Amino acid sequence: MDLSRPISTVIPSLDGPVLQVLAAADRELSGRQIHSLADSGSVAGVRLVLQRLATTGLVHVHESGNSLLYSLNRKHLAAQAVELLADLRATFAANLAAEFATWTIAPLHASLFGPIARSDGDLDSDIDLLLVRPDEVAPDNLLWVEQTTRLLEQIVAQTGNPANLYDLTHTELTTATPTPTTWPHPTIPLTGPPLATLLPNPLHQREDGIRAEVSDLGEPVRGWGEAATRARS
Repeated sequence: MDLSRPISTVIPSLDGPVLQVLAAADRELSGRQIHSLADSGSVAGVRLVLQRLATTGLVHVHESGNSLLYSLNRKHLAAQAVELLADLRATFAANLAAEFATWTIAPLHASLFGPIARSDGDLDSDIDLLLVRPDEVAPDNLLWVEQTTRLLEQIVAQTGNPANLYDLTHTELTTATPTPTTWPHPTIPLTGPPLATLLPNPLHQREDGIRAEVSDLGEPVRGWGEAATRARS
């Protein structure tokens, strides 16, 4: 899955980014505004896409003075599919949250971070997942291993991207050297309390735009989907 523009996984042309912008918009937009938000193609190319989509009825066009304003026709039969494709990240997160709800041994916290949370990945990007497990659960606990293995398989099956699991106990999270008072920001929470409440004081997330590299966190406990990476190379 294209982690920066999920809709491009199915619609790789310029139509994908244009529809992504229109699906997220709550107001009419000009061609230039759509081009700026899509951050893809040229203004002329975006206008050509909009004109073609307008002929299908999927996009409404409204004249406003000397400008043309565009919006997604949400009553169109194809609009629901566009909205679903444009919101694949949220659907994916909801699917993972639903999976955690079925676990016999529940994690204290689970969240996605890295490219999928920053929306700057691509088809080759890994999906990074943090799990904080209860201190009394050993990493080789058979049920825990079964649950996490199923989870990694599910991530690869749903996205096609390799998955990395960072599996720590609460004690390991708070007593590591150096103490992890920072964590890559942003994250997509999946279950449990916010990560900041589990970290030692002073609590800081990197809200200043600094992007921590995954290498700052050490090696993942387990990865899944290397074959998918090789297939794409």
